[in-house]
Amino acid sequence: MKRVFVTGGAGYVGAHCCKAFAADGWEVVTFDDLSRGWREAVRWGPLIEGSLLDREALGRAMDETRPDLVAHFAAFAYVGESVGDPGLYYRNNTVASLNLMQELVARAAVPVLFSGTCASYGNPQFLPITEDHPQVPINPYGWSKLFVEKMLHSFHAAHGLNSVTLRYFNAAGADPDGEIGERHEPETHAIPLAIEAAINEAADFTVFGTDFDTPDGTPVRDYIHVTDLADAHVRAANYLLREAGCHAFNLGTGQGTSVKELLAAVARAVGAEPKVTWGARRAGDPAILVASAQKAKSHLGWTPAHSSIEEIVESALTWRNSMGR
Repeated sequence: MKRVFVTGGAGYVGAHCCKAFAADGWEVVTFDDLSRGWREAVRWGPLIEGSLLDREALGRAMDETRPDLVAHFAAFAYVGESVGDPGLYYRNNTVASLNLMQELVARAAVPVLFSGTCASYGNPQFLPITEDHPQVPINPYGWSKLFVEKMLHSFHAAHGLNSVTLRYFNAAGADPDGEIGERHEPETHAIPLAIEAAINEAADFTVFGTDFDTPDGTPVRDYIHVTDLADAHVRAANYLLREAGCHAFNLGTGQGTSVKELLAAVARAVGAEPKVTWGARRAGDPAILVASAQKAKSHLGWTPAHSSIEEIVESALTWRNSMGR
């Protein structure tokens, strides 16, 4: 049986991917310090508590588990927080990833599947965004992830470390079986915030900008169901075991949803309009971010199957209600 060592497997995307790996027949081991993950989300194999910033603990865990592949999700992912505290992001996302790579090459270069981000592209120069789009991040979070991609290229050239980077667009939704879902404290993602604004009288949803160059004036984003993301990770892991190299794939649908369209979808699902505050643009927010995922389709055989905005919102609503909030 193949064994995958999942850093950050107690987090949102990581936990969903752990479930998908287990369903594909992998033995799953999660390595997480639980600083932003949840112990109860680790349900498909053992949890080893530890930090990537502690190389001794990381090395011990890898020697104990002897994985065939590492799936690397562990990272902080709040853009605003990265602007206010860039050192936190460069240390936790970039330095921690360097520690991981050094431990991997010390162990016969165990291949690594890296959780990347569309934030590495910055403001789009053309649409849809393909993998060869220039990467010029506009915030420390994006830079912290791009630096990891650059290190992966260097470690491949110098040490033969094989990798796949998956650049997500907007991960959303929840496990259709209701076993896990999106849970952040504080919550910053649009869909759970919009749902809360439709259900909770004390909550509202802020729309940041209504004067963008889009059909309805609000930003357009490419939402991808977390279950589809998980499927892509399993496909990419199996691809990586066959294909040496340093690969990168976008994960998105190629279809954009505006903030107003998202709010309408939430209203239909909940049966009530979200309470909205109309705010000004945030600095650095692009008007449109939409992926081309043709490369993932052709190389991985991956096509999103659950990423209509209706299915995403329904799954997120079901998860929210199951949490008893």
